[in-house]
Amino acid sequence: MTHTTHAALAAALAIAVAGSAAVAADAPPTEKCYGVSLAGKNDCKAGAGTSCAGTSRVDYQGDAWKLVKAGTCTKIKTPKGMGSLSPKA
Repeated sequence: MTHTTHAALAAALAIAVAGSAAVAADAPPTEKCYGVSLAGKNDCKAGAGTSCAGTSRVDYQGDAWKLVKAGTCTKIKTPKGMGSLSPKA
């Protein structure tokens, strides 16, 4: 009985891993784009005094980034200029 349970668990785990790998493979490539997120809408760390997602303090904060489709960042126009692949001052 234990052998059957372990085999079933191993099969379920293999299916789950294969399914998540397929989803990841289907996801389009992305890049970090600085200076394009609205206040509180960044994807992760936004400079000193912040920890992670949603902690940017102002719109288009230069050290706050958002994931965007690869190849589009520097084409994004904001009231403070274009998106950047590196933090902006």
